[in-house]
Amino acid sequence: MSRLGQSHILAIGGGSFRPTPRYGFIEATGLLRYALDLTGQDRPKVGLVGTAAGDDADWLLKMYGGFRSWDAELSHLTVFPMPNVESPRDWILEQDVIYVCGGSVANLMALWRLHGLDEAFEEAWRAGVVLSGQSAGALCWHVGGNTDSFGPVLRPWAEGLGLLPYSCGVHYNSDPQRRALLHESIASGELPAGYAADEGVALHYVGHEFIQAVTIDPKGYAYKIERGDDGDVKEFRIEPRLLTT
Repeated sequence: MSRLGQSHILAIGGGSFRPTPRYGFIEATGLLRYALDLTGQDRPKVGLVGTAAGDDADWLLKMYGGFRSWDAELSHLTVFPMPNVESPRDWILEQDVIYVCGGSVANLMALWRLHGLDEAFEEAWRAGVVLSGQSAGALCWHVGGNTDSFGPVLRPWAEGLGLLPYSCGVHYNSDPQRRALLHESIASGELPAGYAADEGVALHYVGHEFIQAVTIDPKGYAYKIERGDDGDVKEFRIEPRLLTT
């Protein structure tokens, strides 16, 4: 469990993994090193969750390879064609950190609720398991954000777990649709005020409170987006802490 029994969420805008010189291999970046360090464990138990990618076997193989140089104990949870563990709840609670991949956040949430994983993840979060993920794996912990789950044109989505009472923006500097739509959705009240992260940037929350942003890209930023009493949306740039590993 995390140090001091705190409830941590690390929502990653993009850049959890990077390609290596050898074709077909990837490696975890400093953003995930940061997530593992939050556990306070010398050899943390890392739980991989690929629901948003349809539990794709190739994704799982790459994930195991991506952590190959780190001292961590890896396992995974799948729901296709059925859960691969006897008790998904117990498996979740046994982990020190959970990493959820990108993909379809709408499909992810539907399946989590069908299998009772939504309640299990909330229980784990309150118990001190560090929750992390990229893109869909970042949106899911919030109230919602923008998603391409329904097609190439982004749509607002507000069916997240809501552990964090904010909206979330991911891939903020790499997809031109995202900033404008997030602003529109917050202005209309369809989504609450929230935070966004560029590629290579992660948002760190303790409990419900945003603590800081961290980055592996010196040019990456995080953002706070608010709706004023007059309905205008204001965006404030947050300088992230540059990770050295």
